Amino acid sequence: MSLPLLPTISTFFIVLSAVLVAIGWTLIIQRKIEAHKKVMFAAAIAALSFFIIYASRTVFVGNTAFGGPEEYKIYYTIFLVFHIILATTGAVFGLITIWAGYKNNLTRHRKLGPITSIIWFFTAITGVAVYLLLYVIYHGGETTSVFKAILGF
Repeated sequence: MSLPLLPTISTFFIVLSAVLVAIGWTLIIQRKIEAHKKVMFAAAIAALSFFIIYASRTVFVGNTAFGGPEEYKIYYTIFLVFHIILATTGAVFGLITIWAGYKNNLTRHRKLGPITSIIWFFTAITGVAVYLLLYVIYHGGETTSVFKAILGF
């Protein structure tokens, strides 16, 4: 089995970001504040790396259609939409939570941190599931770039 390079790398980064968030959560429970800051910064960089790879691939290479059985496509699509909503919500919450921590607004940071982390964990889990459904369990369908889809080239 041959796995596609960019989706595999981007999925690695989203999993890495979730693992780092879990480590960061553990560190703050232990009151290791400086270590927490460093690990959470690394988690943000991993998530940003995912986003840069994903967005670049989407624009220049394209998105891969679901290649599984037609009767499963509606379930995959609903699951994908759920994942996209989680990812978008998690990213927005993540930015707000990071900013609150950076600005030392600890009341807001402490309130949002656990919520953001849980959303991010579910984002990573559903992201891995999407990857598995597109590239491991089933072979991906057609991949079309935004330029080709919109402009015809």
